[in-house]
Amino acid sequence: MGNEGIAYQNKDIASKVFAERFKNKSLTVYGLNIPKIIQVLPTNLPEVTASELRIDNLFLLEDGSIAIIDYESDYHKQNKVKYIGYIHRILDRYFREGKTDVTLRMIVIYTADVAPDGTNDTLDAGAIKISVDAAFLSKLDSEQIRKQLNEKIKAGEDLTESEIMEFIILPLTYKKDKQGEAIEETLNLAKKIKDENTMVFVIAGILVFSDKVIDEELSKRTKEWIKMTKVGRLFVEEAEQQVQLTDARRIVSMIESFARADQGTIEEACRKAGITKSEYDKSKQLLKSEEVLA
Repeated sequence: MGNEGIAYQNKDIASKVFAERFKNKSLTVYGLNIPKIIQVLPTNLPEVTASELRIDNLFLLEDGSIAIIDYESDYHKQNKVKYIGYIHRILDRYFREGKTDVTLRMIVIYTADVAPDGTNDTLDAGAIKISVDAAFLSKLDSEQIRKQLNEKIKAGEDLTESEIMEFIILPLTYKKDKQGEAIEETLNLAKKIKDENTMVFVIAGILVFSDKVIDEELSKRTKEWIKMTKVGRLFVEEAEQQVQLTDARRIVSMIESFARADQGTIEEACRKAGITKSEYDKSKQLLKSEEVLA
């Protein structure tokens, strides 16, 4: 199944890095037996109202199915009503686009505060039935993971894919009262990773996965820190270039539309739009340069 109509929208540097580098990642290390992720999808669907909760993560998987992921630090049976709302909004979006063969997976990742024996994966209300794929971070050994990561980073060794996935979820393997401290300590440890691409991805992943519980000021500082890295600067430059291209397309389209409508010259259209001929020429040249590079 294609992903047309739902393109990732970058709300900040961490989300952008996370989306770009989360392709082909596996959630097996969390205890989830699902296909690999091939794309991060937007969670800010236009049908969502201010009173509705935002989906934590939405992924396109290798088999074409869509994985809805929610993080919970408590188990409540009524949460499944919330999940039904998520499913409804996503199906509605795809059906409006004529895509009626959508396969959805509802995945819940429980933090260390929830034990497997205290949950139920299914809600059968007769007219509707929902089944959840659950992962329990309480099964992961926080201190052992932390010790292993620390040893490998001190030795300057490369992290495996499984270790990277454990790294970004590590703060949530601690109980609520320790998560704040764990987030800061995990971020500080991640900054010592020798490979900058891996380092920035791990930090971005920690920010995205811990979004519900991270201190706002710490999150802001860390995002600013990401921007100062080489990888971060490249992402920022790319974003700025996209803004320039969008402005250039707007200017060229408006001027040429005025010229056609009035059957006049570009100079006359520029005067009508309140834009200098020089601005138009620069915009036109930028678009030509982009076409050549493409």
